Amino acid sequence: MWLHFLGSGSSYPTTKRGVSALALRHDDGPVWLFDCGEGTQIQFQKASVTSQKITAIFISHLHGDHLFGLPGLLCTISSQLGEEGEAGKKVVDIYGPKGINKFVNTALHVSCSPLIYSFRVHELVPTASQYPEDWEWGSEDDETVPAISHLKQLPGSSITPVADSQGNLHWPLMNNDRWCVQAGWIHHRVPTFGFVLIEKDRPGTLDSTKLTSLGVKLGPMCGELKAGRSVVTDSGRTVRPEDVLGPSIPGRTLVILGDTSDASPLAHLVSKCDVLVHEATHGDALAEKAVLYGHSTPLRAVAFAQQIQAKTLLLNHFSQRYHPADSQGHNKEESVELLANEGRQAASGSSLNVMCADDMFVFDIPPRSRAQSSK
Repeated sequence: MWLHFLGSGSSYPTTKRGVSALALRHDDGPVWLFDCGEGTQIQFQKASVTSQKITAIFISHLHGDHLFGLPGLLCTISSQLGEEGEAGKKVVDIYGPKGINKFVNTALHVSCSPLIYSFRVHELVPTASQYPEDWEWGSEDDETVPAISHLKQLPGSSITPVADSQGNLHWPLMNNDRWCVQAGWIHHRVPTFGFVLIEKDRPGTLDSTKLTSLGVKLGPMCGELKAGRSVVTDSGRTVRPEDVLGPSIPGRTLVILGDTSDASPLAHLVSKCDVLVHEATHGDALAEKAVLYGHSTPLRAVAFAQQIQAKTLLLNHFSQRYHPADSQGHNKEESVELLANEGRQAASGSSLNVMCADDMFVFDIPPRSRAQSSK
C-alpha cells in the first residue's frame, strides 16, 4: 500500500502547496481518498495515482480546505471515465459528517452536473458534545435547503455512534473480508473525525508438499482452502485449511486524522499502529495559537503517536507560513524542516519515525512479516 499526499497545506492552496487531500492506494488497485480540498483534481494530475480508481472518499470535517474540491473531483472522475458502460457500474462511497449529503447534492444540482457513475453518501451523526458552546451555524437538522438527490445517487446511510463498555464512542464505517474501518471523534472547532483502518490478517502460504501428501489437486480446491474453507479430496478425505496453510500474514493498522488539537478521544480504537497521519499546523513556539484554533504542533502529534504506539508519524496540514522543504530562497527556519526537526527532537530516545509529508510525498507501507503477528 502507498500513501500519496496530494495536498499538505492548511487554509488555502498556493502555487507551492495544495490543501488537504491524501490518497491511499491499495495493493490490488483501488484508491481511497481522505479529504478533498480545493484543487484536488489538479493535484491528482501531478501524482502517480489516478482518481479514476477511487472507490471511497472520507471527509474528516466540513471546513472548506478539506471539502471544497469534492464536487469538482466527482465531475472530473466522470469526465475521465469516458463513455458509460463499464463506468456505469462504478460506485463511489462518500463518508463524512452530517451535512456532507446536502453539500454534495446542492453543488451538483446548482451546477447541473451529470455523472456517469453512481455514488452513495454515508453521514456520520455527531454527538452534541462535538459542537462548541458558542456554535452559531445552526443544526444540520434544519431543513434550510430543500432535500435534493442526484439522479446517480444510491441510498446511503446515517451512521450513529456506538459506545463500548467504558462509554467510548466510535462510528462503524466498513467491515468486509479485508478491512475494518471505524471513525472516532477528535477535538476541533467543528465536529471532526479521525479514521482507523485495520487490515485483517491474510491467509498464509499453501504448503505444496502437504497438499500432495493429502491428495489435494491444484486448482479450485486450493482456492477454497486459501479462503478458509475445508475441502474433500477424491478419496473422501477432509482437508482443513490449518492442515496446509502456513502462518497468517498480519494486517496493518493506519490512523488518518483530520484537524485536531487533541485526538485522545479516538485512542481507545488503537492498541498499536503502523502509520499515523497527524496534523502539525504550527511549530511548537506557536502552540498557544495552534490550540486556540483547534490545531496541533509536532510535540502534540508525537505525544499522541506514542500514546497509540505508532511506528511512523507523518506530519501534514502545514500553515502556509512554512515553505516546502525543497523551496528555493528560504532557510530551514522558514520551512517544514523546522517542524520535522521539532518532531524528531520530541521523539528522540524512542523508536518512533517522524517525517513531514509535503505535496507529492509518497510513503510505502510494506506488508508486515509473519514474525510481527504477535507484536
